[in-house]
Amino acid sequence: MTQQTVLLIDDDEAMRRSTEQALELAGLSVLALPSAEEALSRAGPGLNGVVISDIRMPGMDGMTLLQRLTDLDADLPVILITGHAEVSLAVEAMRRGAYDFIEKPFVVQDLLTVLRRALDHRALVMENRRLRAVAGQRDDLEGRLPGRSPAMIDLRRIIRTVGPSEADALITGPTGAGKEVVAQAMHDLSPRAGKPFVAINCASLPDHLMESELFGHEAGAFPGAMRPRYGRFEHARGGTILLDEIGSMPLDLQAKLLRVLQDRVITRLGSNDPVALDVRFLATSKADLAQAVQQGRFREDLLYRLNVITLRVPPLSARREDVPLLFLQLLREAAARHGMDDRLPSPELLAELSARDWPGNVRELRNAADRLVLGLDWLDQTGSGPALLAERVAGFERSVIAGAIAAHRGHLRRVYESLGISRKTLYEKMQKHGLDRHLITEGDD
Repeated sequence: MTQQTVLLIDDDEAMRRSTEQALELAGLSVLALPSAEEALSRAGPGLNGVVISDIRMPGMDGMTLLQRLTDLDADLPVILITGHAEVSLAVEAMRRGAYDFIEKPFVVQDLLTVLRRALDHRALVMENRRLRAVAGQRDDLEGRLPGRSPAMIDLRRIIRTVGPSEADALITGPTGAGKEVVAQAMHDLSPRAGKPFVAINCASLPDHLMESELFGHEAGAFPGAMRPRYGRFEHARGGTILLDEIGSMPLDLQAKLLRVLQDRVITRLGSNDPVALDVRFLATSKADLAQAVQQGRFREDLLYRLNVITLRVPPLSARREDVPLLFLQLLREAAARHGMDDRLPSPELLAELSARDWPGNVRELRNAADRLVLGLDWLDQTGSGPALLAERVAGFERSVIAGAIAAHRGHLRRVYESLGISRKTLYEKMQKHGLDRHLITEGDD
């Protein structure tokens, strides 16, 4: 295995040299640097090692360095060295993705214990990346599920842990939050990645066709069944089945699904011959299935069978700090999708976006990005939430035009020349804002 490196950053030369010597005596390879700026050029996804940094430094401090490093590689362990009075700051750093922290003055053995644990973690990350690269896979979770909020960091960690396993799982979260993206990512990280990923929307299948659609049927199983047909479960052989909105599945079919989950065997309609099923099951639900159990709408034994592993996708309202980063990515995707130039929103617009609740979550935010790229109002037309920036901009534009009309006593030429727009544009904006024409004198040219 490649020699691992400890990247040590501390502006205090005496502290830096003594720590470097202690770590080297323990058999570690150390690169000691006096500033965070120098460290950034050495760190990143390719660093097989760990970063140790003092929090308090001139120029770029440890917290800023942490943010920059997590942007480069979320799985790079960063250990922060803090003074006794800075423990609360170090705890905040942990929330932002720091691997651990240690207080000054520290015992070298304590630092070595934390450091060796971090190096082992990094070695596992690098080995997993190597194996995925050999298999032709990419670990692109940061791109699929961007965000630096603790909730998203934790979600990606769980996906990386559970994804490669064979365990069935339940994915919960509100509409539009990205539950299917999580399911697809889990499939792509698993040994089944080269096999089918079959998504079944339980809410869209008619009750009377659902059993045939899932299990398949033999010829003559029911009127109209002229020939045998594979069900969706069999089409997914060797792969992953996603049962989207499983809470919509009828109770009688839930009992049959439970048997499939337990035995991995299905029986087509009109047949008595069991068919072995080699699949992994994932399920999503925006509804509270525990509450559905209490109301008699969902089987308790099926819930227990599914929620051995539960992944919760947070709503945007619970991770507002992620909205700017996510919106910038959605803008780039929208520009590529529509063949348009990239749009760079203003900081004010990003702040307004972060202030909204986004009840439609990522799906609604994606629609806003599409509209902005196409030159339309970024707000959706559902009337959900306050208009915020768009309303304020529209109100400001209306007041400026109305003020110019009044100031120039209705002489339109002076109005549009003073505003730097064409006469046609002025008329369109007057109509858009409902400005009364009595402000304009007759015979104006």
